[in-house]
Amino acid sequence: MNLRERVGLNIQNLRNSRGLSQEQLALAADMDRSYVSEIELAKFSASLDVLERIARALEVDAKELFNERG
Repeated sequence: MNLRERVGLNIQNLRNSRGLSQEQLALAADMDRSYVSEIELAKFSASLDVLERIARALEVDAKELFNERG
C-alpha cells in the first residue's frame, strides 16, 4: 500500500468511526464532497493544507492520517 492509499484509507476509517458522511466531513473541512471521495479512493494526492483541514475536521492530529494501521 502506498502512502496516498494509506492516507485515503485512514481518512475513511476515521470518518466512519465518527459516524460522519463524506458530505459532513467535506462541510467541516470546507471542501467539496467529491474531493473527499477522490482522496479516500487515492485518486488524488491532497496537499498538506488540505490534509490539515481534514484532520482538524476529524479532530485528530494530522500525523494520524499517515499512521500504519494493523
